[in-house]
Amino acid sequence: MKVRLGPAGVPTVSTKRSTVEGIRTVAQLGLNAMEVEFVRGVAMSLEGAEEAGRVASQLDVRLSVHAPYFINLCSKDRKVAEASKKRIVESALRAERMGAVEVVVHPGYYGGLSSEQAYGLVKQRYGEILDELKEKGVERARVAFETTGKVSQFGSLEELVSLARETGCLLCVDFAHIYARQAGRIDYAEVFDKLKPLKPKHLHIHFSGIEWTPAKKGPGGNEKNHVEIKHGKPPFKPLAEEILKRKIDVTIISESPILEQDSLAMKKVFEELGYRF
Repeated sequence: MKVRLGPAGVPTVSTKRSTVEGIRTVAQLGLNAMEVEFVRGVAMSLEGAEEAGRVASQLDVRLSVHAPYFINLCSKDRKVAEASKKRIVESALRAERMGAVEVVVHPGYYGGLSSEQAYGLVKQRYGEILDELKEKGVERARVAFETTGKVSQFGSLEELVSLARETGCLLCVDFAHIYARQAGRIDYAEVFDKLKPLKPKHLHIHFSGIEWTPAKKGPGGNEKNHVEIKHGKPPFKPLAEEILKRKIDVTIISESPILEQDSLAMKKVFEELGYRF
């Protein structure tokens, strides 16, 4: 098994705010992963993606990509759906050039749809995205739908495991989101047991602390803010213990406000548990 750790975006201590400098800073800090953030839009050129990939390969930093937030594959508005698909495809083209596998995507919102109706739309549109990526020669990069942190969002663990079984898409397991959506409750063993049918060779994980508020209607909760892991909500050490116990190959991306500092805190926990990087 191998554990990889790194920040969501350029480290806070990086002197230059570029992706390439961010990758170099990650390696200098003794970390070995970084998620390239396209959350406000895909501004990177294909040539820039290739350069980022070259530097990451030289320094053994595993890259992933986060697609823009402005995506809703559940939308009944065809224009919204088409724009969402385009953003995912643009993100995947750059992920492919940089040698990244996971293109992390927030699937969308239920709106007035049932879970089943939203599921059907996401499945259909994911199929259309796959066709386009194949046409454009994308072979390595794959969509990884992220578990979402609000009860109004499509993307519960159960929905995404089912979607992955049916379509072969990847998952990004955001434990803070699961914790918030379950109103401050998490059972790491239960989460990994639910992932077993997928037999993942590698698991892409997001982690941070999180503040949440109770859902206005029905059970569950909604994410409010990502916070530092020192708050222990959810706790990190039991997750690290479960990963080591199950010998799972993972990349853990820190979405904490202090990014790489919490990646280093996670590294310390793994080392205290006997893991050697």
